[in-house]
Amino acid sequence: MSYRVNPLLGAVAAPPIAEAHRWIEGRSFPPEKPLLDLAQAVPGYAPDEALATHLAGEAVRPETARYTEIEGRPALRAALAEHMSAFYRGRVAPAQVCITAGCNQAFCLAMMALAQAGDEVILPAPFYFNHQMWLEMLGVRPVHLSFQPERAGVPDAIEAARLLGPRCRAIVLVTPNNPTGAIYPPPVIDAFYRLAKERGVALVLDETYKDFLPDDGPPHALFQEPDWPETLVQLYSFSKVFALTGYRVGALLAGPALLAEVAKAMDCVAICAPRIGQAAALFGLGHLEAWRQDKRRLILSRIGALQEAFRRNELNYALISAGAYFAYVRHPFAGTPAADVAWRLAAEHNLLCLPGSMFGPGQEAYLRFAFANMEAARMPEIVQRLVDSQG
Repeated sequence: MSYRVNPLLGAVAAPPIAEAHRWIEGRSFPPEKPLLDLAQAVPGYAPDEALATHLAGEAVRPETARYTEIEGRPALRAALAEHMSAFYRGRVAPAQVCITAGCNQAFCLAMMALAQAGDEVILPAPFYFNHQMWLEMLGVRPVHLSFQPERAGVPDAIEAARLLGPRCRAIVLVTPNNPTGAIYPPPVIDAFYRLAKERGVALVLDETYKDFLPDDGPPHALFQEPDWPETLVQLYSFSKVFALTGYRVGALLAGPALLAEVAKAMDCVAICAPRIGQAAALFGLGHLEAWRQDKRRLILSRIGALQEAFRRNELNYALISAGAYFAYVRHPFAGTPAADVAWRLAAEHNLLCLPGSMFGPGQEAYLRFAFANMEAARMPEIVQRLVDSQG
């Protein structure tokens, strides 16, 4: 081509999920050994039938085809503010909510509002690859916290304090974590909040998977802080909790000053989140609490089944951490690149997962399993194929 592309985008790696799916492109799998696809975090069930019926009615209404307010429908913003206030036992106002086209867009908008080229943002390793990709596209330098398997992947605020320099604009945490599944304890989240507040940077807390926590209590008390909007930026997604991945609806919670800047970017990239997705989220918040709890129990049962399956004595793979949709696993092939191990599992054992190297430096010994789409009864089969791969 005769024109020049943005070198910042040109230097960013291709989307990892698409790359992994190319490993199985064109293949067929026998009934006795079907493909077990653990590459992408997708719900293993359809949306609730009542939700689908509701959306069918919404789709024929003329206003469903129109724009909403930039920050989202007022009714949805109010409903999410009410939900978050109750869930965290804190105080969130509708004016502190912006509805986005998925949680990925919420992150992108937040970073555009917080940082510019040459700034820094702290990311714990291993990181969610889309976070790293977007920062690189903006010319923002990611500063990585080290992965500590002995802490089950929970990052260390003391290390962050040492690495937080004058150009740092935000600390990003994901809990429950993608890719490790680690659930950060409340004192750890609080320590990062205090650090961010003291240093005058934002704490960007991605809680896409908060609806699949094992405990009923709030995972932190940050929304109980009267001045939380001065430091905290929360990201959320409706995609997993209501099985709405294709509807692209998420949220960003922050103070009004940041949301005013976010709205400028939102108006340029999407104008507003898809109205049909907003209708789905609003219905879910108002009618599907029992369904949400049922699916939470389902996912927790799958985590338990996976953990039990990994207790096999002859298995040399080690389960480092597991939670929500993910498990992070250390493979037994010392010195072998993670991508080679993952490719061989796909090619020889019809087991598709992602290599740790897709989630940052120093991750060659690890694999990520996105297991939420697998029934609990399939977990022993996953482990059996790992045992078979040991040779």
